[in-house]
Order: sequence, then structure tokens, then C-alpha cells
Amino acid sequence: MGIADRKEREKLEMKRLIMDAAMRMFVEAGYEKTSIRAIAEKIEYSPATIYLYYRDKDDLLYDVQAQGFAQLLELFQQKATAKDPFKRLGQIARIYVDFGLEHPDIYDLMFIIRAPMNKVEEEGSKWLNGEACFAFVVTTLEACIVKKQIKFTDTMVAALSIWSMLHGIVSLNVRCRIKVSNLTEAEIPGVIDSSIESYLGMIKA
Repeated sequence: MGIADRKEREKLEMKRLIMDAAMRMFVEAGYEKTSIRAIAEKIEYSPATIYLYYRDKDDLLYDVQAQGFAQLLELFQQKATAKDPFKRLGQIARIYVDFGLEHPDIYDLMFIIRAPMNKVEEEGSKWLNGEACFAFVVTTLEACIVKKQIKFTDTMVAALSIWSMLHGIVSLNVRCRIKVSNLTEAEIPGVIDSSIESYLGMIKA
């Protein structure tokens, strides 16, 4: 292995060390309460070392967020495998909601808190982190529309409608707003599942 290759590997290893520590701390203490200095202390390096790899905390969170999307995409690829597009859409819906309910803190970092979208807006770039997962959903919806399985005829309208519904369910639960329903903890999963079924039934052609 040449010097350049070794340096690149060491750089990737350091970024992985920083990201792993940051994700744990963002989840355990919260994004706002976690500082670059605290992350540096966790990995036993100076804050200056982290700034060699990340401009600021938002920049770091962007890479941490990418890890969450990689996990979600892997679940889509492994479990949303039905050949029938509408059945696959149902699988996607349940995978998305289950992921959010099982990993509320990571979901919060991915979809709810404002940061790190500041990075995307400042650079005028696309939100690359969410692209692959969104493309997976869009491809399934396009197939549903071709087969006339859903009432939508515009793919983006369909995608935003379905995403909004699923995100609403997860975020209400993640932020404890679903408590207004006075459902018990035991009742919530069944009501959520029924809500998904009802929505899919409404959009089915």
C-alpha cells in the first residue's frame, strides 16, 4: 500500500471514529447539548483535530445523518421485495414507520431537527442523504401508476402525499404528541397499523 492510500485509509478511519462518537452523543444527550469539544474529549483528541475533517457541528451531523439513511435504504432493499408494486409500497410504508418508531432519536436527526439542512441551503446543493431512499419509493410509485394500482397520476404528488402521512405518524409518536389521543402504549401500534392500512386503501385505484 502506497503512502497516499495509507493516508486516505487513515482519514476514513478517523472520520468513522468521529461519526460513531458523534452519533452516540447526539442520540444520548441530544444534538443541541453536544459540542465539538465534547465529541473530541470522547475520542481523546483535540477539537482542532475534528475541525480538520468538519467545518462545524452541522457539517458533522450531515455525515451522521447519512448513516441513518444508509440503514433505512438497506432495510428497503432487504424487506421491500414484493414483485407487485402496490404490495411493495405497503412494505415500504411499514418499514419506514417501524424504523422511525424503533429508532426515534436517529429519526429525529434525519427528519425533524432543522440541522443539518443549513449545510445544504448554504452550499446551494441537493440533499444527497435522502436521495437513494426517496428514489426507491419513487420507482415503486411509478410502477404503481403504470399499472393503474393507485389513484395518483403524478409521481411527485403521490410521493409527497404518502411521505407526509407516514412522517406524520412517526413524528407524532417521536415527539409524544400522539398522547392527545389518550391511547395506551399497548394500543398505539395497532392504531398505527390500521391507519396505514386505511390510507393505502384510500389511494388504491
